[in-house]
Amino acid sequence: MKRSMGLAVAAVGILAACAPMPKREALVVGESLCAPGRFDVYFLENQARLTEPAAMVLHAAAEKAKDCDVRKVRVVGLADATGTPEANLNLSQRRAQTVVAALTQAGLPAPIFEMNAAGDAGATTAAGNDEPLRRRAEVIYEAYPR
Repeated sequence: MKRSMGLAVAAVGILAACAPMPKREALVVGESLCAPGRFDVYFLENQARLTEPAAMVLHAAAEKAKDCDVRKVRVVGLADATGTPEANLNLSQRRAQTVVAALTQAGLPAPIFEMNAAGDAGATTAAGNDEPLRRRAEVIYEAYPR
């Protein structure tokens, strides 16, 4: 009885070894990276030039998006309350343009972009304190699996 059970287990093992291996794609199942989302790109005070970490984030985002159906990318430039409202609006526009230029250069098609600039609107707390985390551009994207 034990011997016939051992032979049966061995036979199943041999037959399983002969079965074709499924493709790697069939074995690796996970959430698609192609989904709507958002991220922030931070800038130095009074700057619209990308820092090295910001450039790396934008490059990685563009690489990730190359395998997706990207339908829209909205970039909103923001500024803190340092300076005049006109200067802050101009700065936030330049920040949005910098992000769009970097994403376009990395391979995302330009027609999918929508650019906005908020300037320093909402850049102070109710107590009148400056919000330095407003030194950024928000990137909101619609991406779906192909």
